[in-house]
Amino acid sequence: MPVSVVVGGQYGSEGKGKTSLHIARTDPSAAAVIRVGGSNSGHVGVSRDGREIALRQLPAGAIDGNLRILLPAGSYIDVELLLREIDELNYDPALITINPFAQIITEAHKSWERQSNLRDAIGSTESGTGAAVLSRVARGGGDFPTAVRAEDVPQLTPFIGDTTGCARQLLDNDHRIIIEGTQGFGLSALHAEAWPKATSRDTTAGGFVAEAGLSPLDIDQVLLVIRCHPIRVAGRQSGPLPHETSWAKIAQNAGIERDLTEVTTVTRMERRVGHFHADIVRQAIAVNRPTRIVLNHLDYIAPEVASGQMSEPALAFVQMISGKIGRRIDWVGTSPSEMVELDRALTEPV
Repeated sequence: MPVSVVVGGQYGSEGKGKTSLHIARTDPSAAAVIRVGGSNSGHVGVSRDGREIALRQLPAGAIDGNLRILLPAGSYIDVELLLREIDELNYDPALITINPFAQIITEAHKSWERQSNLRDAIGSTESGTGAAVLSRVARGGGDFPTAVRAEDVPQLTPFIGDTTGCARQLLDNDHRIIIEGTQGFGLSALHAEAWPKATSRDTTAGGFVAEAGLSPLDIDQVLLVIRCHPIRVAGRQSGPLPHETSWAKIAQNAGIERDLTEVTTVTRMERRVGHFHADIVRQAIAVNRPTRIVLNHLDYIAPEVASGQMSEPALAFVQMISGKIGRRIDWVGTSPSEMVELDRALTEPV
C-alpha cells in the first residue's frame, strides 16, 4: 500500500515538514497528508512563492493547498491555533477531516503544565500537549484536567469525519498518503535514553502509524530524516547533546558569514546545537528500519550546495556520515526549499 512515513532520527527539527512537502510535490499519486501529535512542535515548509511557513497543527506537506488533510485519533488539537492556521493558508475546509476521537488541548491543560514547572524541569514548550496525553490515559482518574474529544467541540463540527475510512478509500485507489511524524526518535517516551527529558509520546514510525489509524501493512516507505548538526531545544534541562558546539563555530567552519542561529518554532528560544553524532541515528535505524535516509542542512557544511554545486567537500561529508551510520544517504537537503536525490554510487558507506 502506498503510505510514506516521515520520522525524525535525532532530537527533532530535522526537516520532516520539508521532506513531507518534497514527497507531496514529486509523487504524482500523493493525495493526502496525515499529521499526528500535537502543537508542541513546528514544521516548516517553503511555499512555491518562496515564503517559509511554520505550522504547528496542519502538516507542512500540504501547504500547496492541493491535498487532503487528515487529523486522526492520534492528534492533539489546539482549536484556536488550528483555525488560525487554516485561515492563514486559506485552506479549503472541504479538504480537512478530523477524527471525532482526536483530543483537544484546552487552557486547563496548558495551565497544568505551567504549574507543573515542566519548562524548568525538562525544557517543555508548555503547549498543553503532554497534559492532554495524560488526561486521555487517565480516563477520568487522577488530578488531571478533563479530557475533551474533537466531536464535543462545536467549532470543529464541519470537519468531523472518519479519517481511517477516508484514508482507506484513497489507498484502495492507489493514492499515496504521507504520515508526517513529529519530533525525533531521541525524544521518544519509549526509547529516549535521557528519559524523562523526553516528549509524552512515542516518536517512531510504528507509533505514528498507530496514531494515524492505519496498519503497518499499509506502509511501503519509511523516510528517516536527520541533519548534519543535531539540535535540542534551549536550556541544559532539555537533555544531553553529545559534542555540543555553537552556531558561530559552525558558521566559521563552513566559511559562512551570515548568522545561522536557529530558534524553536514554538517558544522562539535559541536551539542548542552539536556536531554529528552517529549513535542516536544508528538506534533510530534499528527501530524504524527506514527505506530511505534524508540528510538535511548540507549547506551548513558546504554552502556552495545551495546554488546547485555538489562539491567534493559536500560529497565527502555525506560519505563520512554514511560510513558512521552504516547506511547510504538517499536524499540531501541543500537549502530550506531544495532536496536532491543522490546517486547510489556516491553514497554507499565505506
